[in-house]
Amino acid sequence: QVQLVESGGGSVQSGGSLRLSCAASGLIYSYNTYCMGWFRQAPGKEREGVAAVASGDRTNYADSVKGRFTISQDNAETTLYLQMNNLNPDDTAMYYCATYPNGYCSGSLFSSRYRYWGQGTQVTVSS
Repeated sequence: QVQLVESGGGSVQSGGSLRLSCAASGLIYSYNTYCMGWFRQAPGKEREGVAAVASGDRTNYADSVKGRFTISQDNAETTLYLQMNNLNPDDTAMYYCATYPNGYCSGSLFSSRYRYWGQGTQVTVSS
């Protein structure tokens, strides 16, 4: 059974940084790889894609975080990271990592594409 556990959230002031981690377990690489991404959901808003890893060591980011956030994986592809710099209050949200098995990863930021989800970690940015 695939399990994703996020950590690293917290409270910071504007301009601060946080590094989120997502530990994945139960991944079976028989025929597919696992496409991984970060999403966030603020109170009263829909869940939105933040960053995703694509095949060929490519990455994809939402326009709102380009140049500030960096997504990465460890070599074993069991831990996903999100380095968040220059945070602002609009970044306040619950952050989730998610994954789905597939032969090719497009770097999708559509939540409907993802099958497995973590419980989330809260990020709060104060001005």
